[in-house]
Amino acid sequence: MIGPDIRKPGAMNRSSVVHSDPEILGGTPVFVGTRVPVQALIDYLEGGESLDDFLEGFPSVRREQAISFLEQAKLLLTDDVVRDAIEKARR
Repeated sequence: MIGPDIRKPGAMNRSSVVHSDPEILGGTPVFVGTRVPVQALIDYLEGGESLDDFLEGFPSVRREQAISFLEQAKLLLTDDVVRDAIEKARR
């Protein structure tokens, strides 16, 4: 696994990674302590850029934040897929 396992004690939790405040970019989710939207990371990766490229372009985002965000997104997506599969199996 790359980065911290967010299921383990001491790992970064969601509130230490992403923040949404109406006073910051109109409530767009940003990395905590920055004005960098999390969508920027997604756009970089979708465009074929590396995590290092993103971090070079947005030095206010810490590597641990970016990795934790990706890990959390992966877990949320995995949970949704598993939940959907269970619901379909019950039908």
